[in-house]
Amino acid sequence: MKVNIYRSKEHRVIAGVIGGLSEYYNWNLTVARLIFLLLALTPLFPGIIVYLVLWLLMKKPA
Repeated sequence: MKVNIYRSKEHRVIAGVIGGLSEYYNWNLTVARLIFLLLALTPLFPGIIVYLVLWLLMKKPA
């Protein structure tokens, strides 16, 4: 199964990863960013590493 998820061109703060995920899954952008921020700050969820891996795996904006 191949999923074509692109980083966002319009909704980006750093690389557009959260914006791209929210566009693909039709999520509210602000809620997605808040959830990621809360998860990234917890010690059990390595948010920075997940963000960097997604940045490398997701395609550049079209």
